[in-house]
Formats: sequence, structure tokens, C-alpha cells
Amino acid sequence: MNHPTPAAVLDEAQRSAQAVPQFGDTLGPDVADAYAVQADLVRRRLDRGERLVGLKLGLTSRAKMLQMGVTDVIWGRLTDTMRIPDGGAVDLGTHIHPKVEPEVAFLVERGRATAVAPAVEVIDSRYVDFRFTLPEVVADNTSAAGFVVGAWQPVTPEVANLGVLLEIDGRVAQVGSTAAILGDPRRAVDEAVRLTAGHDVDLPESWVLLAGAATAAVPLRAGAHVRAVVEQLGTASLRAVA
Repeated sequence: MNHPTPAAVLDEAQRSAQAVPQFGDTLGPDVADAYAVQADLVRRRLDRGERLVGLKLGLTSRAKMLQMGVTDVIWGRLTDTMRIPDGGAVDLGTHIHPKVEPEVAFLVERGRATAVAPAVEVIDSRYVDFRFTLPEVVADNTSAAGFVVGAWQPVTPEVANLGVLLEIDGRVAQVGSTAAILGDPRRAVDEAVRLTAGHDVDLPESWVLLAGAATAAVPLRAGAHVRAVVEQLGTASLRAVA
């Protein structure tokens, strides 16, 4: 009897919005193998007509690295169906247990950042209780589910340390700084190039790169209006509908 592959299991979990048990030892501890599962998972989406539009980094803060017991960041892929217009809606019926976090996004042209913008990422682990090991979250495309990008701005040195707020229904839910992202979010581009080397991934023109979360993630509830505010850069927002 043939058992479904990890990629097939995760793909069906995302499409049905039904959480699946953690793989445990069946996935193995090798992160390289987990990236192979991620590639297979995303390939299934591309075969259904989706397009790659960018990359995202994860575990970019020192605190998250310590929490997961790792010393390096992880990365995942973004497709066009994950993009949400600024101020647009997220259908909670297509997610399992989504969370939101404020980010900084870069517009990448020929391997360098040409513009920066405030962003909101929607993350949604396909595993029960939003729990996972490092290989499990890598295989699950780093919990990628959706993203909003605000207005693009020129990249300046000040981006290294700007205040960040995450607001839910007009109330401050999280406070942070862009400095929490790799010490300086501009390092994200070089990190993305390094991390994806050997994975048949490049950074073509006009790809979006989500540099990582500036604060902890917050659960996304029905009816919520979410806004990320990044000092000097502006805002990015979304609303959740049942």
C-alpha cells in the first residue's frame, strides 16, 4: 500500500484547511531533505497554475533562533495566490489557525533591494496546534499563507532601526523594531541569495522578499482589522472575514 508523501499530505492540508499530525521521525532530522519536500509542495501549486512571486525568510530574530535551537534562518517561497491587496480581505475559511505579523518587504532587482515597504505576513501552519520541529516547518514552506505589501519607498540606512507597531482593530497588539530582523533587515537580500544557492532558485526582477517578522505573531480572528505601521515607511493592512 502506497502512503502519501509528506508534500502530498501538506498540500491536501492547505487545500482542505484541515490540520495534520506532525510527521515526527518519519520526516527525519535533515533540513536538506525538508527543503526537498518544500520544493515538491510548491511544485504542486505551480502545476495548478500559480506563479512564484518571491521569497520569505523565517527565524530572523535572535530570540526565535534560540527558541528553535538553531543558528541560521530558514526560507520559503511565495506565490501569486498568497498576495493580498493592501487593505484587502483574508478568508478565514481557507485557513486553519492563521496568525499575522508585521514585516519589512524588499523589492528585488537583479539580486539587490531597490525599494522597501511595510508588510503584513499571514502565517498558517498546517500542523495540529501550530507545533512543529525545524524540518517540519521548512517542509511546510515555513508556514507561508499570505502577505500584504504597502507602498514602496527608497531604501535608506534608516531602515536598519525603525519602530514597528502591529495594530488589531486600532489597538496596539505588538511593538518592535526593524532591528529585530537580522540586526538590519537590509541583510535579508544577501541571506536569501546565500540560502537559496543550490536550490535552483534565483531572485529575478520584481520579486518580493519578506525579510522576517519584527514582532511576535498574533492570532487572526474573524472581523479583525490588522495594520502594520513602520516608522517612516507607512502602513500595510488587511481585514479578516469569516
